[in-house]
Amino acid sequence: MSRRHEHLESSLLRAVQQVIARGLADPRISGLISLTEVTVSPDGAEARCRVSVMPHDRERLTLAGLQHSAEHIRRRASDLIEVRRMPRLEFVLDESLKKQAETLEALSKVRAEREASGLETDPTTGTPNDHPESSR
Repeated sequence: MSRRHEHLESSLLRAVQQVIARGLADPRISGLISLTEVTVSPDGAEARCRVSVMPHDRERLTLAGLQHSAEHIRRRASDLIEVRRMPRLEFVLDESLKKQAETLEALSKVRAEREASGLETDPTTGTPNDHPESSR
């Protein structure tokens, strides 16, 4: 990937984030919207914008609103960056943050269960310490 292509992606990410942060009139677009990644096609005609939405029950509705507002967002973002040809925007849901949160929640539950059962864990690694007296 060329340096120019990477610069376009990062500039586009910042511009689209700024447009969304300023607010849109579509009532479907609500909650905390994080733009996690922008990937521009090799020819520069299309850009895939990955978004994460909190709370999760608003994801599909917010995504539909963003897709509907894509042309408006594109025009407003083109005012913020200098680019010869502004790519068409496509918004897709980024599930990675949701999966990461679920994994962290599961790990904290396991740790809480171990602490409740009296099984000590090594504070540096988080692994069970079957023989607590041997480490003293």
